[in-house]
Amino acid sequence: MTDPDLPAPSEGFVLTHFAVVSDQDRSREWYERVLGAKTVNPRDPVIMKVANGWITLNVGGGPTVDKPDVVLDVPSDPNRTSSFLNIRVADVQKAYREWRAAGAEFLTEPKDLGQEIRCYMRDPDGHLIEVGQTTRALG
Repeated sequence: MTDPDLPAPSEGFVLTHFAVVSDQDRSREWYERVLGAKTVNPRDPVIMKVANGWITLNVGGGPTVDKPDVVLDVPSDPNRTSSFLNIRVADVQKAYREWRAAGAEFLTEPKDLGQEIRCYMRDPDGHLIEVGQTTRALG
């Protein structure tokens, strides 16, 4: 990469998460405040470094030449989703306390499910974000 804060690999690839938001400034501020994201590009699109990954936030829009039948929009029903951001943490109780104090709204407190302890929060546009701690090997 030419700049370690940009998701622009010189070889191979990096994985980023893209979310359609209704207000770039509001969402950028939320990700900075709650997750400690570092803003690399402030708008159009917002690009943020979060821990060891990146999030891109941009407004929705109609079809483009490279996606001719696709419309990007914020979630229309927060109780239905086909994809979500998954954050793995070392201490889910600590993350829950700190991020809740920073303004995150969680669906429930962390739940112990045996192989992991997890809970879910939403960003300002209703995007679902899982926060989980692995407690033992899977399988």
